[in-house]
Amino acid sequence: MVDLSVKYAGLDLKSPLVVSSSGLTSSVNRIKKIARAGAGAVVLKSLFEEQIEYEIGQMETGDGYPEAADYLKAYARENSVSNYLQLIRDAKDAVNIPVIASVNCYSSDEWTDFTAKMEEAGADALELNIYFIANDKHKDPREYEQAYLNIVEEVKKKVTIPVIIKLGMHFTNLSWMAEQLSIRGASGIVLFNRFYAPDINTDDFTMGASAVLSTPAEIRNSLRWVGIISSEVDKLDIAASTGVHNGLGAVKQILAGAEAVQVCSVLYRNGVEYLRNIIAELKNWMEKKQYQSISEFKGKMNYSSIKDPAIYERAQFIKYFSKLH
Repeated sequence: MVDLSVKYAGLDLKSPLVVSSSGLTSSVNRIKKIARAGAGAVVLKSLFEEQIEYEIGQMETGDGYPEAADYLKAYARENSVSNYLQLIRDAKDAVNIPVIASVNCYSSDEWTDFTAKMEEAGADALELNIYFIANDKHKDPREYEQAYLNIVEEVKKKVTIPVIIKLGMHFTNLSWMAEQLSIRGASGIVLFNRFYAPDINTDDFTMGASAVLSTPAEIRNSLRWVGIISSEVDKLDIAASTGVHNGLGAVKQILAGAEAVQVCSVLYRNGVEYLRNIIAELKNWMEKKQYQSISEFKGKMNYSSIKDPAIYERAQFIKYFSKLH
């Protein structure tokens, strides 16, 4: 019988399948179903720094009452965090898989103090979903990168549980960023964050959101960098995210070097019970190839393990299209 257990960011998982932070992980009942379906861990729906700041900004008490305004803002902040801490406690009581807290953040402000409370509430690890658009033409690009490192440094001062960073793919040198995060104490990274993307309605000239859910084709966005970073950055575990819709998608990411695989969109489409199908397909592939454990094939196809690692570096289609004639 095959063994699907893995170690990811210092956590023991019964399977490499991790359900991403989303509405699927916002209630204890859903989290119970996820655990029963075979997930190795769950990342709770994020606590949004931006949302907290917005709610605080909506609290106006009128001129002349600064003490009241300060009190209401403090209450809004503490209330948002208190509800989140209760979700952590309830989830930990309800399931026997690792519960990873998630913070969606863009600064190293005072909110980092809340991360210590998440650890106290029982979170097994912390995933930092860091986001901002580098769109200021007057700002040195290094300042944006430094902001990521500053956030990790501040959080690491507050907690002892593993800290995982969910990255976007728009960095000049992802391998360098991964190495720097590892140096500053990150235990893992998630490749990649799926940011909100705008779209334009050409009929009524309104702005909206583009497709929210991923497709299987999007696995290409992370597969390259999982393969490269897993071979170049020591002591940093990787969870592959975006585009994994079946067991073979999970197999590909593990072959490229991922310790874990995050899934979300496919569960929105098919329900959390579909985790069982993904796990069954992973098991069937392992049995067919006569692998007894994940460790036997993890990284077998990463950058340093294949005969022609330049395949991971190739950026043009010239070689491919030259054969189509």
